[in-house]
Amino acid sequence: MAILLVVLHHLGLRVPLRDTVLGGWLPPRLLDAMNDNGYEAVFVFFVISGFLIAVNALDRWGDLARIEPATFYRRRGARILPCLLALVAVLALLHSLGVPDYAISRPGQSLGGAVAAALGLYLNWYEGQTGYLPGNWDVLWSLSIEEVFYLGFPLVCLLARRRAVLVPLLVLLALSLPWSLASIVGNEVWKEKAYLPGMAAIATGILGALWLRAKPPGPRDARVLRWFGGAAMLAVMTLMVPWLWRALHDGVLLMLTVATMCLLVGMGRSAPSTGRARGLGWLESWGQLSYEIYLTHMFVVFAALHVWHRWRAGPGAALMLYAAVLPVCWLLGWAVARGFSQPCECALRARPAAM
Repeated sequence: MAILLVVLHHLGLRVPLRDTVLGGWLPPRLLDAMNDNGYEAVFVFFVISGFLIAVNALDRWGDLARIEPATFYRRRGARILPCLLALVAVLALLHSLGVPDYAISRPGQSLGGAVAAALGLYLNWYEGQTGYLPGNWDVLWSLSIEEVFYLGFPLVCLLARRRAVLVPLLVLLALSLPWSLASIVGNEVWKEKAYLPGMAAIATGILGALWLRAKPPGPRDARVLRWFGGAAMLAVMTLMVPWLWRALHDGVLLMLTVATMCLLVGMGRSAPSTGRARGLGWLESWGQLSYEIYLTHMFVVFAALHVWHRWRAGPGAALMLYAAVLPVCWLLGWAVARGFSQPCECALRARPAAM
């Protein structure tokens, strides 16, 4: 659902759902929630990333203190680099051709600066200093945070050596989220994209993985309560985020990350599923393709908006815009995964073994 909310957000910034025919049928709060939770959804991504990568590391090495940095980096690079390099190359070409929505034109920005920031994993800082880049460049801000964290993660695990040292460090980082946000004043772009808040969310996910593996599952009722508690909190926050931001300010994201961690731990401790939830296979596939969809969906959004502005015919056509964009975003993500990123990942992971 996180990746779906990101796509709905970027489309809703241009054509809000409340301006479609749904505006006459569904509560405005619900429609706004579907359009306005893209930023929060990225923090859900951060928690899930920390959780899954820590779980995989624990499965592979048994303990984070035994993690092998070279293997860890190779696996992360195989997953991240092919799509990142391909996207930067395509965006650089589109900028050079002067294609609208892709040309970098803000004062203080340049193609060379954007490429260096994207590949150097500081595009979030670059935008904090110079302003927003065009939409397809802008999505790389979260990747900068995530991959800088993972560059240091194996080294911290090895230096800490013991879980009794590592866990307090992760707890301090996770709990720092609202304070690290509150400390940033006078620069809204950097406040939105700074390293420490995103890293705090990733640390929360890692704590969830350690919690999952540290104790036996416990009573089934407790697992179910944790699962539904996290899910209910996320659902409530999705519907009430504007009010919660006014009431709790920067504490909202800490609530969000903790709720996501509880949901993940509750799901991880549940009995193995006997099958896919009926009717939700399409949503599962969005999650499986989330990286490819995240990096490519703005190509679809911008193309659809050009058609929309030329041919729009009212609220009904606006809803058709959504109906067209969502499946095409999925299809493009699927095509990139099947035809490019998955073969590249397999080849890059297999090469050291072959050597």
